[in-house]
Amino acid sequence: MTPTKQHWKVAVLDMYEEVPNEGMRCIREVLTQYAKTHNLQLEFDEFEVRVKEQFPDLSYDIYISTGGPGSPLDSEGSNWERHYFSLMNDIMQWNTQSAEKKQVLLICHSFQLMCRYLELGNVCRRRSPAFGVFPVHKTSAGEAETVFSELPEPYYIVDSRNWQVIQLNQQKLEDVGARVLAIEKERPHVPLERATMAIRFNEYCIGTQFHPEADAAGMRMYLLQQEKKNQVITNYGAEKYYSMLEQLSDPDKIMLTRASFIPSFLDKAIFNQ
Repeated sequence: MTPTKQHWKVAVLDMYEEVPNEGMRCIREVLTQYAKTHNLQLEFDEFEVRVKEQFPDLSYDIYISTGGPGSPLDSEGSNWERHYFSLMNDIMQWNTQSAEKKQVLLICHSFQLMCRYLELGNVCRRRSPAFGVFPVHKTSAGEAETVFSELPEPYYIVDSRNWQVIQLNQQKLEDVGARVLAIEKERPHVPLERATMAIRFNEYCIGTQFHPEADAAGMRMYLLQQEKKNQVITNYGAEKYYSMLEQLSDPDKIMLTRASFIPSFLDKAIFNQ
């Protein structure tokens, strides 16, 4: 594969609201490793969106918008959110007019915001928090998705959220050309709708409810914190907690998702895959 150019600019939209997190570290590491692997000049800049209201211009090739804390509903109408969606609309407009396309990845909180903004479904609080390592399932569209091409069915993800996207509006999905790529695992004993876990919003924008940047080492440290350990055991039981720790060392689970998802997204942007 030959890139269309050697120098690439990535804008990382930091949605963590200055709350300590593992997400930014993981994204930096993935981008740094990708550049090294492919011998590319991959310049990335970070923009603190929700507190400092920092936003990139349209000079970037790739935009990655992170997860973050809090409600994806409460920010509706805020100043930073107006700027955020203005940027997203400007990128979409650019892609309709320019031969050089800009790819966008929306993670967790950013994914929820976009689903709410486009009215694709019901963005609501979960009955209980989701936290840990879980399998998710590809839809038929997900099976055909190039960014998922190196992932098995099902594949394993790091999930950390109090919110979800359910009750999808099929007409709205069709109107914007969005395709559902992945859904929550089936739980026959739980009488609740399975949440949407990934959507391709358009040809140049993909979003995930989960954290594709998460690494096994960071997740292990997180799970070993007493508060998180108690939370998982309370919600899922001790057996599930120790199973999560064991899954982190499995090269076919979280390690595989981390190694393939964002690199495949970057491949699509850089090598026109």
